[in-house]
Amino acid sequence: MLATFSGGCFWCMVKPFDQYAGVKKVVVGYTGGHTKNPTYEEVCSGNTNHIEAIQITYDEDVIDYNTLLNIFWKQIDPTDEGGQFNDRGRSYETAIFYHNENQKELAEKSKKDLEESGIFNKKIATKILKAETFYEAEEYHQDYYKKNPNHYYRYFIGSGRYTFNKISWDKNNKERENLKNILTPIQFEVTQNDKTEPPFQNEYYDNKEEGIYVDVVDGEVLFSSKDKFDSGCGWPSFTKPVKDTKIIEKVDFNHNMIRTEVRSLNSNSHLGHVFDDGPVESGGLRYCINSASLKFIKKDEMKEKGYEDYLYLFD
Repeated sequence: MLATFSGGCFWCMVKPFDQYAGVKKVVVGYTGGHTKNPTYEEVCSGNTNHIEAIQITYDEDVIDYNTLLNIFWKQIDPTDEGGQFNDRGRSYETAIFYHNENQKELAEKSKKDLEESGIFNKKIATKILKAETFYEAEEYHQDYYKKNPNHYYRYFIGSGRYTFNKISWDKNNKERENLKNILTPIQFEVTQNDKTEPPFQNEYYDNKEEGIYVDVVDGEVLFSSKDKFDSGCGWPSFTKPVKDTKIIEKVDFNHNMIRTEVRSLNSNSHLGHVFDDGPVESGGLRYCINSASLKFIKKDEMKEKGYEDYLYLFD
C-alpha cells in the first residue's frame, strides 16, 4: 500500500516514519503540480505548483493507515496555510493525499477529531486531496537525515519545527488538566513535562517479575518483562517494545545533547530515551524508560485485567 503526505520540507518528514515495522520504504518527491518530472530548482521557483511530499510504501497487515496519520499530524503545524515554519509558499503546504476511498474517510475523520480535540485554537488548514502523479526527487534528497545528519539536525532546529513540536504537541495533551487529578506528581511531571525520575529510586528498575508494562496514562501495552534487562543505569531497560507501532521516536536536543526520545504514540506521554548500547545479541538497543510512565501488570493478573491477548508473550 501507498500513503502520501506533505508536511513542509521533505527532509524532515522521512525519519519519523522510517523506524516502524511495516514501513518498507519512504521516498521524497513532488506532487500536485502541472510540470512533468520537475527538478528541485523548478519546484522551489514556485512555477510548477508542486508540493514537496513523501510517499510511504507500507504493509497494512503490520502498520495501519490510522497509525501513519497519527504520526503525520505530530510532525507539522496543521494550522499553517502558507507553508511550514520558516519555509513559506505553495511547495511547503501540508496535505494528505489519499489513494482510495478508505484512506479518504480515515483522513477526514482524523482531521475532524483533531479539530474537535481543542489542542489548537485555529482552523486545521491541512488539505485532504486525491493522490496525483508522484515524482521522486533527486537522489541527494533521499534519506537526507542519514547522509547529512549534522545539517539535518541544524535545519530541524533552525526552521522552528523542533520548538513548535515540543510546545504544541508534546506538552499539549488534550487530557492534560484531567491527568493532574489522576496521576501522582512524579507521573505527571515525567509523562507531561518530559522530566526524568531519579535513577535507582524508582519503582521498576530492579523488578524481575514476569508481566507486561503498560502506559500509565491509557493502559496501552508497551514493554514486556521478556525483553527487560539489567543495564546498570538505574532505570527500567528493555531491548525492544512489544509493538513498535505503539511508540514514537523523536529527536531530543535538550541538555546540549542529541538523543532519541521515546513517546507513547496514542497518549503522547514522554517515556524515556533509546540508545544503541544494548545487548548486541538482542539487536543492540536499550530503551531506557522512566518507571513513572509505566504500570506493571503481573503475568498472573493479565487475564483478569483485560490483557489476555498478550499472554502469548510468555509461551
